[in-house]
Amino acid sequence: MNGHGTDVRDKALTLLRAGASNADVARHLAIAPGTIGYWKHLDRAQRGECPGRHDPKCPRCDGRDLDEPSYSYLVGLYLGDGHISHYSAHRVPNLMISCAESWPGLMDECEKAMRAVFPDNAVCRVRRTGCRNVKVYSKHLPCLFPQHGPGKKHERTIVLEPWQQEIVDAHPWEFIRGLIHSDGCRITNWTTRMVGGERKRYEYPRYLLANKSDHIRKLFTDTLDKLGVRWTTLARGSDPFIVSIARKPSVALMDAHVGPKY
Repeated sequence: MNGHGTDVRDKALTLLRAGASNADVARHLAIAPGTIGYWKHLDRAQRGECPGRHDPKCPRCDGRDLDEPSYSYLVGLYLGDGHISHYSAHRVPNLMISCAESWPGLMDECEKAMRAVFPDNAVCRVRRTGCRNVKVYSKHLPCLFPQHGPGKKHERTIVLEPWQQEIVDAHPWEFIRGLIHSDGCRITNWTTRMVGGERKRYEYPRYLLANKSDHIRKLFTDTLDKLGVRWTTLARGSDPFIVSIARKPSVALMDAHVGPKY
């Protein structure tokens, strides 16, 4: 399909628009019927002639209602493990969130959020080694995720648009939960201490977020500050890209609103 030139495709479309059948055009041009059918589908879609199809509305372009709590959570997931792909000029872009196989509940939550934010679009899971990519297809992804751009997220500026910040401010725990579910975790640390001449072991929970983007970490910590969650940074080498939440009252807040992955 990709080996045929534009002139061959134009000849096929001219015959199809004149009423020739897919099979006749395929025989005439010695091209696989599946390729002819694909070209015909794209041509009709571009001209708005696909029967039974409708163009899903966009909250930004068309004013459709947006499930804001689910969107705030999905933005957190996207900033952590998300990526928007454009395979070609003829394909609809897709948002892909990579979820480890060890967290099936996370995959369910991710898919649930995608379906809530994009109720009229296809959502699927694609198996990869050790993980599954949860994907949604929509031509309006750049409208809802304006942070998309070339290169790695930690190598470019990441800021929320004012309308996005309003949603995150209204639903901050969902945003925090999305970031923790993507680039964070809840772990149990331990230490020992001498008590009455006897060494005793103490365990305490901690939340961690590891992200190399200074901007994404700041979005995370700014939101924590608004929620009254105390945090510190941990340096790996000379790069302090890990945010730690270990104080007991703050961990209790995170447990109440975020909780561990599952």
